[in-house]
Amino acid sequence: MEGLTAVQGRIAEIQSRLATFAGGGPNAAWLDAASAAGLMGTTAPAAAAGSTATAAAAGTSAETAVVQAATGYLGVPYLWGGTDPAKGLDCSGFTQRVFADVGITIPRTSSQQATAGTAVASLADARPGDLVFFDNSSARAGIDHVGIYLGNGKMVAAPQEGDVVKVQDVGNPTVIRRVLPTAAPSSAPSGGGLAGVPYADLFTSAASRYGVSAPVLAGMAKVESGFDPGAVSPAGAQGLMQFMPATAAGLGVRPMDPASAVDGAARYLSQLTARFGSTDLALAAYNAGPTAVANAGGIPAFAETQAYVRKVNAAAAGYAS
Repeated sequence: MEGLTAVQGRIAEIQSRLATFAGGGPNAAWLDAASAAGLMGTTAPAAAAGSTATAAAAGTSAETAVVQAATGYLGVPYLWGGTDPAKGLDCSGFTQRVFADVGITIPRTSSQQATAGTAVASLADARPGDLVFFDNSSARAGIDHVGIYLGNGKMVAAPQEGDVVKVQDVGNPTVIRRVLPTAAPSSAPSGGGLAGVPYADLFTSAASRYGVSAPVLAGMAKVESGFDPGAVSPAGAQGLMQFMPATAAGLGVRPMDPASAVDGAARYLSQLTARFGSTDLALAAYNAGPTAVANAGGIPAFAETQAYVRKVNAAAAGYAS
């Protein structure tokens, strides 16, 4: 699971894949969908002649990347059970593939995807990149269709047998879910309850970068190392945020450097939150590993992990008060 920084890093790769669309000229499909989503910033003809960078600058990077990835599959035939665009995609195979392209793992079926991320109250609150779900079958209750919201009343979806991935009116979704990491507001407080906490400036700035809670990051550091940047556990976890060497290497983190460790922990927490849909599950995954949380379908029945989540939340509550 990857957060805002990783999503941003994939934009250039996705743009390259979108460089030419058959019959539509360079970037035609992306420009049409971006315009529908309201990501273009202007509707003047000059905007359509520009590069996709114009759109990327107008929406958030994560939203723009999802719309770009989704439009890369326009015209792919619908195939029930399909997850390979070379053969065909069904509705949830399409959405799963799009989010995988930007580094976010979501479940396979539409009914499972409808529990991912966080709820969006109404279409008026929806953002480009949100998942929109429908109960289209009168024969059985429950979610049976999903698309990706583009904005301005449009979505992109793999509709049905005999059709192709295309942009269409969104109609009235039954459920809307947001799985993209949420950027922190620009007016985020500079310190608040972290006054006097070691490395408060690092926690606050990293939280702002990755859209996570500064008190939670501080709580993690307190529980992980007691704010000791030189700590090394018997298991080999290192530094302020107690990264195992392999995890640190995978994230490009220098675990004994407080600034790098806090940045990496915030980025990783954002990724885990986007994947599992809650801070508690993200904390459990930070402690026990994402596989353990995925296999358990929740916080694993490990005394250490359950205690870790409780302790971090308690510390964070104290810092936030």
